[in-house]
Amino acid sequence: MIPIEREALKNMSNPGSLIQLRRMLHAHPEVAGEENGTAERILDFFTPLKPDQTLQKLGGTGLAFVFKGKRPGKRLMFRCELDALPIQETGNPAYKSQIEGKAHLCGHDGHMAILCGLGEIQAQNRPEKGEIVLLFQPAEETGDGARAILNDPRFEQIKPDFAFALHNLPGYPLHQVVMRKETFAAGSTGMTIRLTGKTSHSAHPEAGLNPAQALAELIRKLPELPKEMEGFCLITLIHAELGNLAFGTSPGKANLSMTLRAFDQQDLDQLIENVKSLAMETASRTGLKINFDFVEQFAVSVNDSDLYNIVEKTALDLGLSLFEKPEPFRWSEDFGLFSQICPSFLFGLGAGDSCPQLHEGTYDFPDELIETGKGIFERIIKEVQA
Repeated sequence: MIPIEREALKNMSNPGSLIQLRRMLHAHPEVAGEENGTAERILDFFTPLKPDQTLQKLGGTGLAFVFKGKRPGKRLMFRCELDALPIQETGNPAYKSQIEGKAHLCGHDGHMAILCGLGEIQAQNRPEKGEIVLLFQPAEETGDGARAILNDPRFEQIKPDFAFALHNLPGYPLHQVVMRKETFAAGSTGMTIRLTGKTSHSAHPEAGLNPAQALAELIRKLPELPKEMEGFCLITLIHAELGNLAFGTSPGKANLSMTLRAFDQQDLDQLIENVKSLAMETASRTGLKINFDFVEQFAVSVNDSDLYNIVEKTALDLGLSLFEKPEPFRWSEDFGLFSQICPSFLFGLGAGDSCPQLHEGTYDFPDELIETGKGIFERIIKEVQA
């Protein structure tokens, strides 16, 4: 990090400074697994705050800062994300991304600024009891970060009694709190079926084993599988590949990639098994070998009902409008894994009706949300530790 940035971070102690921090992070995006510079900037911000415990390189590039209360009590974790997206920014703010093809187009820069502001509050006034853990998690966009954090042996030192997170939501009124009991966001996984037969000369296809017919059959049948299940499930075919562009060759390999989604973790697990079963039956019947690959696996994000009441009271006490979403979001968030280890709560914070959508080239996190998010988290601590 250049010295002028480090000096600027030392002098941040007000809302305007948090905006400055957010814009600094925005200008220097790093994608999943590469967040070393981002982590260094966050560490520089927290060092003057003197947390009681600091964990570095947690789950890769992650950071955790612990502020201990005066008396024993519950351990609360607040989590944000370090990573940006491998997408070109097409907007033109003064603090536009300086890295070609990478940008904070999901608002993680703003989420980090919110937790930095919460850190300032904890540094000035330690909690009355319990512990506050501020977690800066890597690789949310790929679904790898939360799993890496939970698999890090040091996570046991900060394993929470309750975990909280928020995500900004374009398309909802600015500052509106978007909530749901139980499932907030779908679980999903990327899945690739790999079929292997035998190549041959295209003049003699009978001498080989071409997976074309099996591939066509799977393309036709797989999207119908969710109709056999009661809960919401979805299969989206995203890529198909058959051999190579070689007109003298009958291909011997084919790949079919898809995204599977469900609102219930058991439904998602069952959907995966149903896909595998159909694919293996098709491969066996046609004499093909088969393998499966999985990437970007996200657990279902499930909200705890008791924590719902706390977040609801917090939002109302702060005079914020509430929106109860009728159905879960179809997108996924790897915070869902935390809901498998402790009562957790993920909620949305409206980014404005006219705000560009997440992952769009012109998206930019609304700076006004920093104080709102910080205030909600601060009030949650008081409610839980009361």
